[in-house]
Amino acid sequence: MNPDLDLVLERVIRAPRAVVWDAWTDPARLAQWWVPAPSRCRVERLELRAGGAFVTRLSDGGEFGPHLDACFLDVEERRRIVFTNAIDSTWRPARPAPVAMTATITLDDHPDGTDYRMLVRHGDPDARARHDKLGFADGWGTVAGQLAALVEGS
Repeated sequence: MNPDLDLVLERVIRAPRAVVWDAWTDPARLAQWWVPAPSRCRVERLELRAGGAFVTRLSDGGEFGPHLDACFLDVEERRRIVFTNAIDSTWRPARPAPVAMTATITLDDHPDGTDYRMLVRHGDPDARARHDKLGFADGWGTVAGQLAALVEGS
């Protein structure tokens, strides 16, 4: 972790790692928590493998519009998901708004369930600062909370 380039959030989710993994890998379940409520998410492509597409759309009450057009870089079953929006779902270089990033989601066993870690890497300090100022902790923290609410007690 490079504090000049990276943002990180961690939390314990009180559910087994397999249950958290399933909420990430099932498009219908992912759509339930991937964007902050009351916005809605539609998962268009979820090809969970290195090189696979990750495309979601977002609605704030109206039509669905673009949200994320990304590519999975690495997937380690029930342990780690790495994706980037710097390459789109067709493997073309991208200039995503508001920032290009590479996210690593890590799931580890914890005595109370799953240690859920979100590490988001940026290409330069300005991109990191922009993402932080736009509400990284609030937004990513909110969706992690929504994920926890979905799976805890499952």
